[in-house]
Amino acid sequence: MRMSNLFVQTMREFPSDAEVISHKMLARAGYIKKLTSGVYTYLPLMWRVLKKVENIVREEMDKAGAQELLMPFVQPKELWEESGRWAAYGAELMRLNDRHGREMCLGPTHEEIITSIARDVLKSYKQLPTNLYQIQSKFRDERRPRFGLLRGREFIMKDAYSFATCQQDLDKEYQNMWDAYTKIFNRCGLETKAVQSDSGAIGGSVSHEFMVITDTDAGENDVFYCEDCDYAANSNHAVSKLPQATVDGGYNEAKIVDTPNVGSIEELSKFLNCPQTVICKALVYIVDKAPVIALIRGDRTVEETKLMNAVGGLDIRIATAGEIEEIMKENGFNAIAGFIGPKGLKKYGEYEVKIIADKTVTELKNFVIGINQTDKHLVGANWGIDVDMPAQIEDIRLVEAGDFCPQCGKPLKVTRGIEVGNIFQLGTKYSAPMNAVYLDANGKTQPYIMGCYGIGISRTAAAAVEAHHDDWGIKWPLAIAPYHVVVVPVSTQDEEQMKVATEIYEKLLSEGVEAVLDDRNERPGVKFKDADLIGFPYRITVGKTITEGKVEFVTRANGEKIEMTPQEATQKVIEAVQSIE
Repeated sequence: MRMSNLFVQTMREFPSDAEVISHKMLARAGYIKKLTSGVYTYLPLMWRVLKKVENIVREEMDKAGAQELLMPFVQPKELWEESGRWAAYGAELMRLNDRHGREMCLGPTHEEIITSIARDVLKSYKQLPTNLYQIQSKFRDERRPRFGLLRGREFIMKDAYSFATCQQDLDKEYQNMWDAYTKIFNRCGLETKAVQSDSGAIGGSVSHEFMVITDTDAGENDVFYCEDCDYAANSNHAVSKLPQATVDGGYNEAKIVDTPNVGSIEELSKFLNCPQTVICKALVYIVDKAPVIALIRGDRTVEETKLMNAVGGLDIRIATAGEIEEIMKENGFNAIAGFIGPKGLKKYGEYEVKIIADKTVTELKNFVIGINQTDKHLVGANWGIDVDMPAQIEDIRLVEAGDFCPQCGKPLKVTRGIEVGNIFQLGTKYSAPMNAVYLDANGKTQPYIMGCYGIGISRTAAAAVEAHHDDWGIKWPLAIAPYHVVVVPVSTQDEEQMKVATEIYEKLLSEGVEAVLDDRNERPGVKFKDADLIGFPYRITVGKTITEGKVEFVTRANGEKIEMTPQEATQKVIEAVQSIE
């Protein structure tokens, strides 16, 4: 490809709406163009990258024994009703009606479709286990699409689904996919960590996310990990052992005390001259329109996904000050946030007030707690005497760096991660309600035991930019770069430079190397800046030193510049490309 023909337009500045480096770089370098919020056109350079990621995924999935198919993007309501997800999935599901009034949706995922296919084809245990996958566009109507390709509404994904007759076969396929994912991301030049995670709207009992560890702002979640063992988990799933702390307030009796204008735990702790660890904090949330009171030790933080899962909800937010006042009034109290407690809270309109306690509060003795009276708290409280212990006790605590590993007891560390893949053990979550069954060896019907395995194709490409870049542009790993090398004649008016540059370019093409010849009549600085911004792994510059039989060979990954003969430079690129897996 000659640069003069390449469909690309680089920009001098980053787009104003870009927040993270991958969005900034891909837009500025001419890889993507925004159509509307969360929806992008993949321009020729980007499409080449995505096809390479797809091919790596396809090769490893095929090697792992999975079979590729392609399912419809538009899905009927009826199948989603069979699984129970039509009403439960939430606003991210883009719903529409066809001309006949039939309700449909744009596929955010394909569990219902693949399960319906399997139940029509996989009739006998002799046909199992099997694994089917596709690579296709998905659509999720994100409330706040951001970060370019990392959290868009339309995206490209590989999703695979396994069907087995027993848990042992599911475990085997789960590990098979784990190994395949490790190979895929290694080939894409990405170092990933598999972490325990929440299953979210997909469901299932066991799940892991493959995270690209990054220190950039694009990291979506905190990842807690132990350096002394293999424990690693997303913040919404992580558990830990707590350091020792004072949990006995030491009060001789339970009594109500005035606590004027202490609206925070920090202020209350200072006012009462007590550690935060002896305060029972009460937070009011709205989960799917219903109020939930979360009780947790004063020095700790609620992890909202854990709380939402404990309730069995799909959407969660902290209650507004107005909502808290309404809840208080309806239950006969006059209190504001900061003075809330669980006692006497029963209803809110048509909803029951749910009270959930974190495990940290069960150890408290002679503690401090709100009593639903503004400017007052109860000190010296004890469970079962002054305050009833909630019936539902869960781990709803956010782990913090320095907490101890649940496996080996060593301190946990935290970093940021970008999810590029996930694997789930679904069990019979879809097969049972959808009556997707097979005949076992005894002639009895049994539901399939299923697994689900996803890789974000477009997310993987964006994550590669987050992991490989500098101030000047992208540093694509060779295996997924749009082109392997750019050949740059310093002056297109110099006949010798153009002659040698063209010879190098044509030799590379003949050897199967994806090369670009920058034949534009531009200043050398413009060409070099574009080469760095676009992220060609190698650059061969043909300049004045060609009179000495030398060209400049530049490796983008480390910035190394070496003078060598045109033949040596050509061979170096050929060997590098041939070494790609």
